[in-house]
Amino acid sequence: MDTSAIMGALWIIISGILVFFMQAGFTLVETGFARSKNAGNIIMKNLMDLIVGSLGFWAIGYTVMYGETIGGFIGTPSLFYNEGADMYNLFFQTVFAATAATIVSGAVAERTKFSTYVIFSFIMTVIIYPIAGHWTWQGEGWLTDLGFVDFAGSSIVHSVGGWAALIGAIMVGPRIGKYKDGVSQAIPGHNLLLGALGVMILWLGWFGFNGGSQLAFGSEEDVIAVGSVLITTNLAAAAGAFAALMYTWLRYGQPDISMTLNGALAGLVCITAGCAAVTPGSATIMGLIAGVVVVMSITFIDEKLKVDDPVGAVSVHGVCGALGTLLIGVFAIDGGLINGGGFALLGVQATGVLAYGTWAIVCSYIVFKILKVTIGLRVSEKEEIEGLDKAEHGIGVYNE
Repeated sequence: MDTSAIMGALWIIISGILVFFMQAGFTLVETGFARSKNAGNIIMKNLMDLIVGSLGFWAIGYTVMYGETIGGFIGTPSLFYNEGADMYNLFFQTVFAATAATIVSGAVAERTKFSTYVIFSFIMTVIIYPIAGHWTWQGEGWLTDLGFVDFAGSSIVHSVGGWAALIGAIMVGPRIGKYKDGVSQAIPGHNLLLGALGVMILWLGWFGFNGGSQLAFGSEEDVIAVGSVLITTNLAAAAGAFAALMYTWLRYGQPDISMTLNGALAGLVCITAGCAAVTPGSATIMGLIAGVVVVMSITFIDEKLKVDDPVGAVSVHGVCGALGTLLIGVFAIDGGLINGGGFALLGVQATGVLAYGTWAIVCSYIVFKILKVTIGLRVSEKEEIEGLDKAEHGIGVYNE
């Protein structure tokens, strides 16, 4: 390997480590936004995303995603990938797969069987996510041929995870006491400090998530590109948090803490697809839009659709992932609507958003349906009231 290739590999490895650390952020966000009696169960679910994701993606998922294409739809699978010169790429893509799986965890928190979740997580990382990734990132996928843009995964990772989370939340049903006479009841998380720390860790990890997706760092062009990606990522996150803060302040009379935190995540998710394709100014506008949309979406899904999503995962990842992917068609420097590109790119982006949404929803429904009629999705009422820590794992997190 020449120096350029070595520098590129080093950047991908460092970025992969940052993305790995995001799993700690997801764990803290979900734990903080849930009740203390379920903290241990949440820790175990997020840990299992890494465990089964690492094993399954290495065993077969990586080749399903990056193997020689079969009709632009799926890679040619092979078992137990072991190409020495490419192992750093396997690591980088593995932590992305674990991220896609863990999005589902928050939406089904506090009432889902641990065994059921582990099985779904495995299927997500070896089938659902890798096939989705093949369509765009393998290089010969059918969406690649259309000119679809998703630089780091607003749709491929986040929307796929978000729509799977929606189906999971619908099928497992709301937590006991969440809706009384058709009216949503607030079930506050037990520790917003944990949630805030989790968001900050995720924000940090996102620099690896988006910056590492340049997949090179061996030339002046790469350095400029990565720097631009880091700036657009950071600005969108800040704008998303600011917009959510101001919107809740104006609407409810107080700046909402949890919504502001989710606003930062919404901005990050929104910019992930287009972080290399838009200007810093456009990234800021995209973040502002996402910060408002995520609050409206969380409220709509909770109060109107009556889908219980304890952490807002569907809105943050599903809705804002789709939003960010579409907005590339508006703001992209090359081909965006406001830059004289017409509606062509917007149409391609809409096609991709629809394809990924349909794929995730259909596959997740099939998997959850099979699990429901076999081992079941939900713990018993007694176990839910007692808390999943004691019921599923025999011990609580906060013990005196």
